[in-house]
Amino acid sequence: MSPVTQYTIGIIGGTGKEGKGLAYRWAKAGHCIIIGSRQEEKAKTAAEEVSQLLGKNGLVSGKTNENAASEAQIIVLTVPYAAHAEMCERIKPYAQGKIVIDVTVPLVPPKITRVQMPPEGSATQQAQKIMGEGVQVVAAFQNISYEHLLHDEEVNCDVLVCGGSKEAREVVLQLVEDAGLTGWNAGPVENAVVVEGLTSILIGLNKQYGVPSSGIRITGIPRKS
Repeated sequence: MSPVTQYTIGIIGGTGKEGKGLAYRWAKAGHCIIIGSRQEEKAKTAAEEVSQLLGKNGLVSGKTNENAASEAQIIVLTVPYAAHAEMCERIKPYAQGKIVIDVTVPLVPPKITRVQMPPEGSATQQAQKIMGEGVQVVAAFQNISYEHLLHDEEVNCDVLVCGGSKEAREVVLQLVEDAGLTGWNAGPVENAVVVEGLTSILIGLNKQYGVPSSGIRITGIPRKS
C-alpha cells in the first residue's frame, strides 16, 4: 500500500509501545518516520526494533525529540500526560506552520478509570494554547490500544479525529487510513474532551471484563468498501 502523500513524521516520545506501533504502521505504508526521545540512543534502539519488524531499513530513524520535531513535516505527540505541557513548550518553535497530532490522554494516576480533564478542557486544547495559532493541533488515536498496532491484523476499532482546521483533519484522516484504520471527522478541538475522556472509560471496561483492548466503533454510516 502506497500513501496518497508521503510525509516525514516525527513521533515525539515515540519509544513507547503506542509510538512504535504508529511508526510501524506508517512506515509500512511508505512514510518516513523519525522516532524521538529525550535520549537519542534510546530513540535509535526503538527505530531499530521497528525496522526489524518491517524487515527493511531506511524508513525509520531515531533522534532527539527536538531534532525529530524540527525535521518532521507532521509531528505526533505520544508522551504521558505528566510530560505533556513541558514537551509542548519544547517543540513549540519547531511546530510552527505544521500539523501536530496529539495522542495524549490526561490520565491522572492512580484513578485512571476516572475522567479527569485539565483546566483547558482537554490535553489537545492545552497543546493548542501552548503552541499557538500557528500550529494545527489535531486529536487522534486516543482510543486505539497499542496491542493492535504492532501486529498485522485488522483492527475492529475506529479513530475519532478532531481539532485543527477541516483541511488539517483531512490530512490526519488520510494518515489514519494509511495506518489501516477507519477514521471519522469528529469536529472542532472542543470535542476532544469526549474523545480523550473515552479512554478512561475503555480502561475501566478492560479491567471490568478482563480484556486487553476494548475500543469504539461508529455504526449507522456506510463504510468504504
